[in-house]
Formats: sequence, C-alpha cells, structure tokens
Amino acid sequence: MNPLAQELNDVIVRGNPAIEAMLSRVGRQLFFPKGILSQSAEAKEKAHRINATIGIAKESGHTMCFESVMANLQGVRASQSLTYAPSFGLPALRQRWQEDLFAKNPSLTGKAVSLPVVTCGITHAISVFADVWLDPGDVVLLPDMMWGNYNMILNVRKGARLSHYALFDEQGGFNLEAFEAAVTREAQANAKITILLNCPQNPTGYTITTREGDAIADILTRAAEQGTHVVVVLDDAYFGLFYEEETMKESLFAKLCGRHANLLAIKLDGATKEYFVWGLRIGFITYGLHCEGDAAPFYDALERKTAGCVRGNISNASHLSQTLLLQAMTDPRISAEKQEKFETLKARALKVKSVLADEKYVAAWDVYPFNSGYFMCLKLKTVQAEPLRVHLLDKYGVGLIALGKHDLRVAFSCIDVDQIQELFDIVLQGIADLERA
Repeated sequence: MNPLAQELNDVIVRGNPAIEAMLSRVGRQLFFPKGILSQSAEAKEKAHRINATIGIAKESGHTMCFESVMANLQGVRASQSLTYAPSFGLPALRQRWQEDLFAKNPSLTGKAVSLPVVTCGITHAISVFADVWLDPGDVVLLPDMMWGNYNMILNVRKGARLSHYALFDEQGGFNLEAFEAAVTREAQANAKITILLNCPQNPTGYTITTREGDAIADILTRAAEQGTHVVVVLDDAYFGLFYEEETMKESLFAKLCGRHANLLAIKLDGATKEYFVWGLRIGFITYGLHCEGDAAPFYDALERKTAGCVRGNISNASHLSQTLLLQAMTDPRISAEKQEKFETLKARALKVKSVLADEKYVAAWDVYPFNSGYFMCLKLKTVQAEPLRVHLLDKYGVGLIALGKHDLRVAFSCIDVDQIQELFDIVLQGIADLERA
C-alpha cells in the first residue's frame, strides 16, 4: 500500500474506525498523489520568476488559446475555462455549494460535514462512490422501481448484489414495512449494508414525507446500533423540486449526519437539475458522519481519497462548467430565476394530477404516487408497456418510456401544460387501439 494511502487510513481510524472498515479494497488504497500536482501547486505559489511545471501552454504569461474558441465565451477568461481544474473541484465552488447545503437543509445546523468534492455529473458521483465504498459481492438495497443506470454502475461494473423492496404500500406511501424488513434481513446477513435512496425519485417522481423520513432514519440508526456498518447514499439529483406540502423539503442526509458511529451518510447532488444545466456535468459528493475529536482532518482524509479517485478516473471536472456554475450561483438574478422555473414545473405536475383525476382513465391504468421531480408513472391494466410505447410512437408520434411489463414513465418536465390533457387522451386511445387488435 502506498504510504500516503496508509496515512489517510490512519487518520480515518483515529476519527472513527468503523468508517475505515466500510471502505472498499480500492478505497483503502486510494490517496491523492503528490509528485507533479503538489510540486505545481508549490510553484504556483512561489515561482514568481519562471514556472515550468504545469502541462499547459502559455504565451506572454497568459493561457494559450484560439480566438475561434474564446469568441464564444463572452466574459470568461481562458484561465477560468480552458485550464485544468483541481481534482477536488474549484475551491470557491466547493465552499459555495457547502454554504448552500446548510441553507437548504436547516437540520444540518451545528453539524460538521465535508467540503463537497466535484464530479463530472451525478452519474460520475455514483461511480466514484462505488469505487471508494463498494467491493464485489457487497449488498445494496434499492426499491423495486429504480433508475436503470444503478444496475449498470453498481451491479454490472462493480459486482455489487442489488437487493430490492417494494417502494409503495397499499396506502400509496413509502413502504416502511417492506423497507425495514429488507434492512433487517440484510443487516443480519452482512457486516456492511449500503442503502441508496433517491428523492425526488426517478422514475416515479415520489419524495418521502417528513414522517416517512424520520421513520427511515430511525430504521437505519437501529441497524447501526446493532453493530452493522450502514452506508446510506442519498441521490438528490432532483433536490428542491417538491410540489406538495407533505413532502420532506430537506435531504435525508441532514437527518442522518452524526446519528451513530456505524452510520455513514453520503450526499450526491449537483447542478444538473437544480440549475437546469444538464450538459455542464457538475456533481458533488459530500460526507456526513460521527467522528471522535476534530472532524477537519478526518473529512480531509475522505476528501483526498475521493479526489484521488477522480484524479485516477477523469483527472478533473470541466473548469469551464465549474466557472459558469459559480458565476450563476453568485448572480443576484438566480433566486428569482430558480423560483420561476420551479413554479413552471409545479404547474405541470398539478395539471397532471388534475387531468388524471378523470374517471375515464380508471379502467386503463393506476397512477403511482408522485409529488415532485420530473416524472410520474402509469401502471397499465389491460396492455403491456412496450407494445403500447411502440404503437404510440409509430401511430401518434408520442414518445414515452416503457419500464418492465406494465409501467409507463411520463416526463412532464419536458412538455408544456397545454399538452398534458392531449398526451393522456392519446395514451388512452392507444390502449383502446391495442385492445381492439
């Protein structure tokens, strides 16, 4: 093992040995390299005469670039966009994102969390998490309705075993009974369990209520109290898009930080949906846990391992994307803009609920609970999802996503309010077409 990795492991053990035990084999061996990076950092600070360390091109002391490129980047300097960013992410952006975490999650008040490490989108954040914390054969608990890419990242690429529970109960809420049974079953059989929760959820558009969030936190804490190492991953990709009063407006991350020495909370979030910048690919990984003594060196060790994983994978996330996001976050217009787009999406969600309340749809499908995010799902009663999807596309020019045998996902995020009634009437007509055939 590299001595730098061992040093980080020793720091983590001093803060909380249970966290060191949760690391994957790769995670234990990860470190943030010194060498060229550290020497370049020192030179940036002290080489006031000539700095010949970093692998970029300069002329007359400025970043070398093409005017044909910079002409499309009004107001952004080449040094802010074309050069490498740190593998940890831009320091100012990391600090600002952490400040916003505390503002958006009041339950974090008085708690210590890590500085977020920047990733190339939340999908990359999930992959980095898996590298640092999962070994082949580790169990990951997920609901029966989930984003399909979890399987690709966690099972296909990392070899983790996915264990499922029913997402909804008969009353149309989060199935706490099934969740607790799954946690108990896996905790009894494994020294470490990982639970991945996604709110607002893809594909259903469901966010847990405050009561459900408190119950989930209690269930996970009990498992940790009984000696199981519990890793809880919060995929908060759609954070903030909560459309109904009863939905929990904070991340479950805030409720789990510091709950027990055997419980590690990992928040994965980003600008993708919160700032409507899908292609900029900026995500974040933040840690929250129980630590003995000063938390700063402990979190620094976890950040270094995580940044080392980024360094050994993609080197760093886009400097330009990080600069654009940081500038937007500090722009005085941003709060009003975010509220305007939120109201637009909320209006669509409420319109979907209003349209689907019509009894003419009852024989064709059931509606899965939804209260947030981008999506909602129909459970078809009389036809299968894939044949209907193809028929709607071929005959009516309507595109939806088939999930499994009977579920159909609708992304109301990408259709206007005045298209919603028409959409569901076409789906109903498509079902009638297939029934007659």
